[in-house]
Amino acid sequence: MTSQTKALLVHLFTATGAVLAMLAMLAAVDGKWSLMFLWLVVAFAVDGIDGPLARHYHVKKYAPRIDGVLLDLIIDYLTYVFIPAFALFKSGLLPGWTGWFAIIVITYASAVYFADDRMKTEDNSFHGFPGCWNMLVLVLFAVEPSFWLILILVVAMAVAMFLPLKFIHPARTVRWRLLSLPVAMAWTFFAGWAAWVDFHPESWAHWGLVATSLYLLLAGMVQQVIPPRNRQSQGNAS
Repeated sequence: MTSQTKALLVHLFTATGAVLAMLAMLAAVDGKWSLMFLWLVVAFAVDGIDGPLARHYHVKKYAPRIDGVLLDLIIDYLTYVFIPAFALFKSGLLPGWTGWFAIIVITYASAVYFADDRMKTEDNSFHGFPGCWNMLVLVLFAVEPSFWLILILVVAMAVAMFLPLKFIHPARTVRWRLLSLPVAMAWTFFAGWAAWVDFHPESWAHWGLVATSLYLLLAGMVQQVIPPRNRQSQGNAS
């Protein structure tokens, strides 16, 4: 198999996310939230795998006709933003005007953020909340907090998109990656399990979801507060 064929296959693998998005949307339209999230979890796993594959097989060099970054962004907007926002609106977790407010804020702010070519930091983290609404909404379905808390979280995360806050990429942010990557894999497992049991309130997966979500949400900001050891040693040396 040639290098060009391998690179093209990576693009085709990424494109399966669009099919998964459609399957998730069809489930959402029918109000089958658990099935919808199962498809989104599979899409999340594909999104986590295709990046390392693309870098390994040098898709920019061997399959440059297809813009892998653009393809990934299109699918991410569907699976990370559009479908979760729809689910949050139709689920009844946000009654009345709050549901309308949330979907407008989520879709509008995310569209602007996804078009920002400075969303990545020097260490391959994200500059601002990276629009992972699929992760937040899944946790909200599992925990079912009050609608006021949901509304506060939606506003806070939308604002956080445009603040100088760092959010890690579990696979690409080198610092703490030995911990971050297993945590992200654990989140995927807990998310799939919670959806599989139809978000049963006594499922232990909910606690795992909350714990791993808090780490993924806060790790980057903690890194901003605590400088790397090499910087500390440089400071001491100077």
